[in-house]
Amino acid sequence: MSERSEPGLRIPSFEKRLRESGLYPLTATGVEILQMNITQRCNLSCRHCHVDAGPHRREMMSRRVLEQCLRAAASDSVTTVDITGGAPELHPDLPWFLRQCASLDKRLIVRSNLVILLGERYGKLVDLYGECGVEIAGSLPDGSRARSDAQRGEGFFDGLVAAIKMLNKRGYGVEGSGLILDLVHNPAGAFLPGPQDALEKEFRRRLGAEHGITFSRLFALTNCPLGRYRGYLLRTDNLGDYYRELAAAYNPVAAGNVMCRTTVSVGWDGTLYDCDFNQVRGLPINHGAPAHIDRFEPEPLSRRTIVVDDHCFGCTAGTGSSCQGSIG
Repeated sequence: MSERSEPGLRIPSFEKRLRESGLYPLTATGVEILQMNITQRCNLSCRHCHVDAGPHRREMMSRRVLEQCLRAAASDSVTTVDITGGAPELHPDLPWFLRQCASLDKRLIVRSNLVILLGERYGKLVDLYGECGVEIAGSLPDGSRARSDAQRGEGFFDGLVAAIKMLNKRGYGVEGSGLILDLVHNPAGAFLPGPQDALEKEFRRRLGAEHGITFSRLFALTNCPLGRYRGYLLRTDNLGDYYRELAAAYNPVAAGNVMCRTTVSVGWDGTLYDCDFNQVRGLPINHGAPAHIDRFEPEPLSRRTIVVDDHCFGCTAGTGSSCQGSIG
């Protein structure tokens, strides 16, 4: 079948596109990145959020699961430890966890909305981030105050500028400091992001000239039609059109380079997923590979068959999309 049916919606089949590209079944090539969603609680309720994070969420990774993640992260194959949420800063065990991760001498990333660092309690984490060599990936929807605030809430943009200035003062995003501050851009509407290189130049020029702030790199991510963003697409009657736009932009090169081929994603309860999006869909790792962090084994996970569905078009459209930006 070229399409599958949902109530009132016809969308293309991702599996069919993979087959046409000679990429089905899609398989892992290793386990280099261990990404952990340590909490779904957040201080914001962003319109585009695919995990539906917000102040109302209470899910948090237990100390036991965090310890199991540390054992997995110590595996020789794992080169990158990637901590996300929600807002990771809201997890009370984050300082302990960061110190333990830093002792593994791996690349260490924390994904932050940045404005949370303006709070007195969480601002103290900036020095800890620096001491642990944390790379910060901060979310910035747009260089425009109006468009950013429309997605994140009134006052977000000004708060983010203040947070970046604080990080710049600590050395983050300053050339030669060794402290990395990357910005992550998601389009505000129902369309694909522009070319990453051009967007980075524009954001660097605009943010520098208008606000006197600097950053390391810009990553342009395609919004995945899940969670709160899916609700937005439904309310605006754009879900079917958006899926078809993603499918029309399918890029087999990007499909061959998708992040899930080298990543294992850990949910707050320790369940293993091929990616953060499958986590939202409730699609754990399958096909006989270990499906919980307490059974983590790099060898079978590194050759597993990846669970795919039509939301995977979000990672393979245009130049592709991953937590490190464009991929194809």
